[in-house]
Amino acid sequence: MGKINGIYAASVSIVDRNLKLNIEKTIHHSEKLIKDGCHGVVLFGSTGQSQLISLEEKLNLIENISKSKFKDKFIIGTGLNSLQDTISLIKFSNSFNLYNFLIMPPAYYMYEDKEVIRFYKKLIEKVSDCKIILYNFERLSGYKFSEECVKNLVDFFPENIIGVKDSSYNLFEKLKIKNFSILPGSELKLLKGLQIGCTGIITATCNVTASLSRKVYDDFVNNKAQTYNNKLCDIRMAFDKFNLISGIHSFLSEKDDSFKNLIPPLNLLNDIDKKKLLEELKKLDFN
Repeated sequence: MGKINGIYAASVSIVDRNLKLNIEKTIHHSEKLIKDGCHGVVLFGSTGQSQLISLEEKLNLIENISKSKFKDKFIIGTGLNSLQDTISLIKFSNSFNLYNFLIMPPAYYMYEDKEVIRFYKKLIEKVSDCKIILYNFERLSGYKFSEECVKNLVDFFPENIIGVKDSSYNLFEKLKIKNFSILPGSELKLLKGLQIGCTGIITATCNVTASLSRKVYDDFVNNKAQTYNNKLCDIRMAFDKFNLISGIHSFLSEKDDSFKNLIPPLNLLNDIDKKKLLEELKKLDFN
């Protein structure tokens, strides 16, 4: 994978009643998102309950997605604090010819740019055959990438550090690096981002807005008038009023009970909030 352009869903993970990862249904959902218009899918991002799913289950899914006809369209989120586990997951993925990863610095601990550079340096020293999208999400990791840190990482590892998912939104308007992908984490930033040089988005709500997001992207690329962006943004804002993972699963579970299961402490929206979300989406003529 070179420069990443387009609409990427941060896919949900589907678990069974025993809270074990349902590999078949998770892959089927991800493949459907690609058929619905996504250029690709990120598995085991924060939306995919990555920190809550065991390493063993992740490896089982990785082995199975290697058999998918869409395997080259998948990006694997590591979702691991342990450097050694992250190295093991990447090596295992490489054995199935999977090389594209979304990697956030470890959560919980306090650190600055120099420590982040050291983290990625140690990682790439052990597994150089990988393409990494940096995951910038301060609310989850406690760390926010600076422009200088990203530029230094690209200078040090130009063959490995190929992009950033910006969910803290401090980079996408300012960061300019040649042949480097910048992908905000919300449909609200899609059109503006494209206009200033971003290459697409990676977002949770593309689990339900795949085709609509693709229309906005294609219309921009083809220099057509934007007739879908306002609706796309309104839908995203409706979901943003609630916990995003809970809202997406609650919405999807209306048609498929498989989405009702979430690993604690995550849960579906309560009945009142679910009703509010569904009513607002109905007003937007979206289902």
